[in-house]
Amino acid sequence: MTTAVVKQHTDLLRQMLRIRKFEEACAELYSAAEIRGFLHLYVGEEAIAAGVLSDLTAADAVVTTYREHGHALARGIPMEAVLAEMFGRTSGCSRGRGGSMHLFDAKRRFYGGNAIVGGGLPLAVGIALADRMRADLHVTACFFGDGAVAEGEFHECMNLAALWKLPVLFCCENNLYAMGTALARAQAQTDLALRASSYGMPAWAVDGMDVLAVEEATRRAVETIRGGGGPGFLELRTYRFRAHSMYDSDRYRDKAEIARWKERDPIEAMVRRMQLTDDALKALHREVDDEIQRAVAAAAEGPLEPVEDLTRFVYAEKS
Repeated sequence: MTTAVVKQHTDLLRQMLRIRKFEEACAELYSAAEIRGFLHLYVGEEAIAAGVLSDLTAADAVVTTYREHGHALARGIPMEAVLAEMFGRTSGCSRGRGGSMHLFDAKRRFYGGNAIVGGGLPLAVGIALADRMRADLHVTACFFGDGAVAEGEFHECMNLAALWKLPVLFCCENNLYAMGTALARAQAQTDLALRASSYGMPAWAVDGMDVLAVEEATRRAVETIRGGGGPGFLELRTYRFRAHSMYDSDRYRDKAEIARWKERDPIEAMVRRMQLTDDALKALHREVDDEIQRAVAAAAEGPLEPVEDLTRFVYAEKS
């Protein structure tokens, strides 16, 4: 492999490790009551955020779901800002007011997690329409789960994006379960890429456990979209290793099924593909562990919202 390819692979592996270890740290902090409210973890799906976000520019936009920690980190939002948000500190990316499900960073064109299933789809279409009206050659990547395919706004947005040839990359993270409902119990057509293609847009099914496959498919789709080809759709077939949320008892999945998917762990697969030495892998782990330790310490030191400011931002402030 060339030096450039080795660097790319290392960067992708590092990003997946950052997301995995961050999520594991969040689970521990949640159990210690440092993080409150809902918490939806991305463990197992890291290849998608790392692969897709690596092909976007800083000028492109990102809209995502309530399972968005991985997207936020891969987008470049500092880890301490993400964690401070979960701690409810004003140093968080949403000033501690959004928590785990509502990460937001306008400067990085990261237009948030969204607690409503499918709620980000209309936002993404609107952002893409605005970019096109300004003649900005930007792409809006919109992440959503397979459960969103059952929502009316999914079909409305797919239709409008195709009709108006909007620069949207629809990224369906198909982890086979909408909360506790298996895909086959909710959808008569489980080939979601095929369903998307019925709207007249290019659509691909991608192995969401293979970060290189995700990156390649994203690069191909983004090139087409940026060239004026209209929207594209990626069905990223993946699996979450943990339950839907920290409140979920996860009794709707067979343990053998979970074990089979864990054999396809995207991080372990990338390590095998790169043939890393033990020393190189340990160095990467230390690097990420140190970043997490610094983020936890910084987040814990962040200030809490003063009581007198609790009604602030109910209305827009005058500039």
